[in-house]
Amino acid sequence: LTALREIAESWEHHPTFFEITLALAMKHFADRACEVVILETGMGGRLDATTAVPADVAVLTSVALDHQQWLGETLEEIAAEKAAIIVPKKPVVSTPQAPGVRVVIEQEANERRAPLEVVETPLSGYSLGLPGEHQRFNAAAALAALYAAGIPLNYETVKSGLGSVVHPGRFEGLSPAGFHAPVTLDIAHNPSASKALAATWRERFRNRNAVLVFGAVSAKDIPGMLGHLLPLAAEVHFVPVNSPRAVPPADLEAHLPGGHPPVHRHHSLAGALEALAGCEHPVLVTGSAFLVGEAKALLQGQSHVPSTQ
Repeated sequence: LTALREIAESWEHHPTFFEITLALAMKHFADRACEVVILETGMGGRLDATTAVPADVAVLTSVALDHQQWLGETLEEIAAEKAAIIVPKKPVVSTPQAPGVRVVIEQEANERRAPLEVVETPLSGYSLGLPGEHQRFNAAAALAALYAAGIPLNYETVKSGLGSVVHPGRFEGLSPAGFHAPVTLDIAHNPSASKALAATWRERFRNRNAVLVFGAVSAKDIPGMLGHLLPLAAEVHFVPVNSPRAVPPADLEAHLPGGHPPVHRHHSLAGALEALAGCEHPVLVTGSAFLVGEAKALLQGQSHVPSTQ
């Protein structure tokens, strides 16, 4: 950090939090002589700091409406920003996309003479550590990207990796003390992710409804998210997210349509979890990565540092 500070102290524009952590990560990876590095863009792609690193393979997962104030109001505009990570003459792998998005990706790949592979079917024949049909498409894309990068894989390696993979905060199940049913954490923070979450919930819990604990930050499509989640809910608990951009519980409740399940508002997530101790229904905490991080810390008796982002 001291070295980065000395490099950047005379710059007109100070590096962002994301840019600093990316630089730290790349220095760490270089010092450790990592053979394979997987980087996820921070937001979009065209102007993202990760594009400073020359990629051997570009991977594009399902493009959805999010961060519209920066990336564009339509799926096609957002797709153009994301497809800009494609490197000339380097392979591109994409999961299934909306027709307009696929056209944008195909055009970008053609202009850069980058061979494009679209994963049309979910991966089968392997047990996945991550639940949900969407994760089978992600797994298929991951394998396609590894093959495109020329990384040798055998069946046992793939089987072990896919079967043991974990992704904190993505349909992550906990069994905390005091709860009679599992608590599921999912960082879904846009309608597309909420739709996948709802489908995965039904796959896992069938007709058993959830006690929904929901919080969100500003500029998110809260009605769109709740539209997918409310059919799962036996009751709804609105909580504030520990972030300067938090939407107050009363404002969250204002987005509810008519005929909604019973609603409770809480001054804090800790208060909501305390009220739900002994709950017989499975609990679902979702709406924000910040919220899930705080919930995981509280439920596991760990310290939590609130975000300033």
